[in-house]
Amino acid sequence: MKVSKSDCVFGAIAAASGLLCFWLGGVGAVRAALGHAGGLLILVLPQLAAGLLIGGLVQELVDREKVSRLLGTQSGLVGLSLATAAGMVTPGGPFTSFPLVYALWIAGADAGALIAYVAAWALIGLNRLIVWELPFMGADFTVLRFVVCLPLPLIAGLIARWLVQVTPLKLRGVPGE
Repeated sequence: MKVSKSDCVFGAIAAASGLLCFWLGGVGAVRAALGHAGGLLILVLPQLAAGLLIGGLVQELVDREKVSRLLGTQSGLVGLSLATAAGMVTPGGPFTSFPLVYALWIAGADAGALIAYVAAWALIGLNRLIVWELPFMGADFTVLRFVVCLPLPLIAGLIARWLVQVTPLKLRGVPGE
């Protein structure tokens, strides 16, 4: 297991937050914070485990050439549209969607397709739209927001592909390496 720069940054932020909590509230505040963190861990652990399992299965079961062809740099608008559609129908929170994004990244999807997927998941997830938005906001608002947001993942994916080409961003390979 390799410790990345982001692991060090988050570790430093956690340590600084713990010290600040101790300084401002003493041992009791640190105990309470650890209790809240433990409760949150118990709450999200099943979702995270399921998401990581899905990500691992995708890495093992999906043909790298097929992913690269469907969601890679040369896939054009078809790849972005496919990623958008997949993001729209993916249920659950970030614990299920981001391991899938990581697995697709490793399998050969490009940054544009993955950004289109995440944007569609965040903006126009059909599960949230049907279960939450339609009952609370009504059909007129829901349809309007859906139509307005529909092109945004495609635009985000195109911008991402353009930025990768014109900037010195190094986005190929396994993240964290």
